[in-house]
Amino acid sequence: MIQSSPSSQPVGHETFAPIEELLPHRGTMLLLEAVVACTDEALTAHARARHDAWYADASGAMPAWLGIELMAQAIAAHVGIMSMRAGHPMRPGVLLGSQRYAMHAPAFARDALLRIDIKELLRGEEGHGAYECVIRQDDTVAAEAVIKVFQPRDFQSFIEEGFRS
Repeated sequence: MIQSSPSSQPVGHETFAPIEELLPHRGTMLLLEAVVACTDEALTAHARARHDAWYADASGAMPAWLGIELMAQAIAAHVGIMSMRAGHPMRPGVLLGSQRYAMHAPAFARDALLRIDIKELLRGEEGHGAYECVIRQDDTVAAEAVIKVFQPRDFQSFIEEGFRS
């Protein structure tokens, strides 16, 4: 579980770019609302389980299996902010997977504010990374996972090579 440490606490009252500037997702696939804290190793974002969204079940809840996408979008926001801070353009990446995604309930409650906390565990020079991720609803852990990601130097070549295999 993600623990707070001095190096993972936000400094000052930094404001972040709108989520649309940090993520390529648009329309109904943009699930995060905002980044609320970010350090070199961690990020906190908010999302809402909207009762009127495409994913809402009969009670207006968000199925908990969508949590892995919330985590992936938070990781993408972190990588994007780190690139911007370093003066580099943002580059696309891919979710490689997770060995275990633990849902502690089948759904996130209707209109619930969700807090997504991610913490970088590993960053390789070739673009591989791993993040510990936790989604909280009402300060209760609702889902958790370690997510593995990859940000290739040349995304287009990476995609083309995948189709040739």
